Amino acid sequence: MTTFEALGIDARLIQATDELGYVNPTAIQEQAIPVLLSGTKDFIGLAQTGTGKTAAFGLPLLHIIDAAAKYPQALVVCPTRELCLQIVKEIELFKKYMTGISVVAVYGGASIGLQIRDLKRGVQIVVATPGRLIDLIERKAINLEQIKYVVLDEADEMLNMGFQDDIEFILKNTPVRESTWLFSATMPPEIRKVSKKYMKDPKEVIVGKVNTANKSIDHQYYVTTAQHRYETLKRIIDFNPGIYGIIFTRTKIDAQEISERLTREGYDIDALHGDLTQQQRDKVMGQFRDKSLQLLIATDVAARGIDVVGITHVINYELPDDVEIYTHRSGRTGRAGNLGICISIVHAKEMYKFKQIERINNSQFNKLDIPSGKDVCRKQFFHFMDKLLSADISHGDYETYVPMLAEKFADVSKEDVLKRVAAMEFDRFLKYYENSEDLNLRERSKRDMNERGGDREMGRRRDDRSEGRGDSRKEYTRGGGYSRLFVNLGTKDGFFKASFLQFILDMSDLKKEVLGKIDMKDMTSWIEIDKGAAQQMIRSLDGKNYKGRRIRMNDADSGGPARRPRRGEG
Repeated sequence: MTTFEALGIDARLIQATDELGYVNPTAIQEQAIPVLLSGTKDFIGLAQTGTGKTAAFGLPLLHIIDAAAKYPQALVVCPTRELCLQIVKEIELFKKYMTGISVVAVYGGASIGLQIRDLKRGVQIVVATPGRLIDLIERKAINLEQIKYVVLDEADEMLNMGFQDDIEFILKNTPVRESTWLFSATMPPEIRKVSKKYMKDPKEVIVGKVNTANKSIDHQYYVTTAQHRYETLKRIIDFNPGIYGIIFTRTKIDAQEISERLTREGYDIDALHGDLTQQQRDKVMGQFRDKSLQLLIATDVAARGIDVVGITHVINYELPDDVEIYTHRSGRTGRAGNLGICISIVHAKEMYKFKQIERINNSQFNKLDIPSGKDVCRKQFFHFMDKLLSADISHGDYETYVPMLAEKFADVSKEDVLKRVAAMEFDRFLKYYENSEDLNLRERSKRDMNERGGDREMGRRRDDRSEGRGDSRKEYTRGGGYSRLFVNLGTKDGFFKASFLQFILDMSDLKKEVLGKIDMKDMTSWIEIDKGAAQQMIRSLDGKNYKGRRIRMNDADSGGPARRPRRGEG
């Protein structure tokens, strides 16, 4: 097996890596370092997050940098502040026995004045986020004209965040660079385009297959209805009592709302999203790293660059819009040889998208039943027993209290003592899950389908018979689980379909997965919605006011639009 020493890096770096416990390089390190040590070859390295990419470029940079020259010679560009600080921290560890080499981080959300002062002291390696780096270039506070080596780390993340123009601007402003090193987990067309434009005959190394899921991650999914998504999340958390994980949502509103609901219910959780100040973000991340928080709920943008050791679970509360984002989410767990679990909560309408993710990741995703209330209580009980048996009693003077305890419990059997301990610990769980419902979306049996088919056929006949009587319900009746709602709002109220959709979802606190077809007219609209969510939407909107008009919403099949609106309702 190859060692770092065999790769040809400086002996002082070997001393540092030995001290850190790095004996054998990872696959990306083994293939990248010999190429990068020349300093003159463009390079593309494709590998999943958590495979040691920082050492793959950090060690060669330290080997080839001229410590005597006190100006920026190497530039590392990465998407987020967290990743920027992480890279600097690792490089500082690697250069422990090398004198005269300085590395500085420049990123948004911190004092630009202090960062300019650090740059003026003379540095060889600058690690930067794109926005702050361009700000420094425009202020003429940094000179990139002598930069020899440019590293683009997490290149696909930077493009996902809209930094393509910034990256091209940076590459244009490093005219004498001898090599460009690009590291990425995936290879979207935009990266290929940038590489063709700014790199010359790059050496390309692929560790594993591009877009292939990390083999140390167990990919699991649960199928439920849209209105049961939150309850399913709680069930998953309770079923994994030792969980230390990140929950991903699509929007910052969802992240904040779910965080607040779970906090009220006693969970150690906080949210990370774009509305937080840098100080708030640092506080949340600090609590998560020291495990004061068991769970972090985050949007994709807010979570970029987070690198936290020991994450056991990643939970997709909502599926991402594309496969590459799924790859980055799941890559937060299963790092450094540890096993991890990535769980997705999937609505029936999302199964096509989910199958696409599974196919492109080229990995087996395991469908599991959502645990029942009894399953949760049993799992929590066994976890508690394990904690009880492994409790450390060596440090306290417990022997002093044993006679008193024995006397106190003289008339109580051992079984009763254990029952009382269990009751104190599990009373909340047992009460909460006593009458819990089955949250799984079950596939219908053939017999059930046939019976439903017969019901639909009878329904069609009834509709055919009523057609001559002008029964308007025929057009709206759906087989399956949809209701059709009427509301006296339309395009003349200033709504487009997208803004109307957002309005009714915000008002009702529902997710868009519960909705079907929306038919908008000038002054009225009809909404298809899961039957289980219909009453919640009606309660949330009916009788409320919109721009001085009283909203009227009811079941269209109960004669909704037939009633004449009252004065002031439109």
